[in-house]
Amino acid sequence: MLNGLYKVEYGVNDAFGRSIMCMHNGKLLGGNSAFAHLGSYEERGGEIIGEVITERHNDDPHYKPLMGIDVATIRVRGRTTSRGIRFEGEATPVPGAMFWAELTRLDDDALPPRGIVGAGGIANGLYSIHLKALDGVEAGLSGVMLLMDGRILGGDAFFYYLGSYSSENGRWKGEILNQEHTPARGENPVFGGYEVGIGFSGNCNEDGGDLEGIALAGKRSLRLAASLKLMRRA
Repeated sequence: MLNGLYKVEYGVNDAFGRSIMCMHNGKLLGGNSAFAHLGSYEERGGEIIGEVITERHNDDPHYKPLMGIDVATIRVRGRTTSRGIRFEGEATPVPGAMFWAELTRLDDDALPPRGIVGAGGIANGLYSIHLKALDGVEAGLSGVMLLMDGRILGGDAFFYYLGSYSSENGRWKGEILNQEHTPARGENPVFGGYEVGIGFSGNCNEDGGDLEGIALAGKRSLRLAASLKLMRRA
């Protein structure tokens, strides 16, 4: 069964990147701090055949597109390995070069029980999330978050998120466990090196939502706020 959450390392020519990816019933939904990855896959003749489109969700110029443009189409073929899945293929912005991706399955056994989603609740789908600390603390994260029937999967180039939520009548609340899949202490001094638990609540509508919560990072407690924008329904 291919369904699950994976960390991804990928490259083309001398360019290299990281992200997370959720494979779910033929859909590929993932991304990192600046780009969402939206696509599909099918199993055919012992191979996994997929297509992904990249789409920018973070306007910070610090984040450069891997292949020089914000929107790119990538077509790949792959097979399962002892670690996960190996894909190879081509990307439209760099004709003739081989694109490769190594997907390594992440442990999602820590997922809490599903929450309850009622009328007027936040929609299933892939969201961009931009999170910042409050009270004058210079810290934050951006990434992608998949909301699916009361469960949360997501992450970026260094972290992955597992959680649950309940939602109805334009409100939602839940809990998230933020963990590293790649060491990030030098990249993010507040969240790097820690397993961070976040309890939150906020508003939601058909286009996204917001939240405020408390994060516990080691012995440190931080107030956080975040905004979510729907990238694709699931």
